[in-house]
Amino acid sequence: MKEYLYTKSHEWVQFLDEKTARIGISDYAQGELGDLVFINLPEVGDELVAGEEFADVESVKAVSNIYSPVTGTVRAINEELLDHPELVNADAAEAWFVEVGDIVGQVDLLTEDQYKAEL
Repeated sequence: MKEYLYTKSHEWVQFLDEKTARIGISDYAQGELGDLVFINLPEVGDELVAGEEFADVESVKAVSNIYSPVTGTVRAINEELLDHPELVNADAAEAWFVEVGDIVGQVDLLTEDQYKAEL
């Protein structure tokens, strides 16, 4: 199993190889947001910039921005989340938002232990 790394803004990133990764939100984040009712994802081919907003999620509580931990190109989106945003609440670690390729940069990432210490 590949290791998850985290951002201080509660996204996770899982590198599939040196230049490809999947991005989602942490279990802590989904718990704080409450039941998700809508997810707005970028298009395949969009460029993501590390530290900048790339998606948003709407919960019963609020709308929250999701920030990219890496700079690269969207290769795939998890289309299942568009119809079933509650999958993030059910298992945030498996409910990836986007797969990004051609990664050329990243924000400072935390190990799971470092992330938990920040909470």
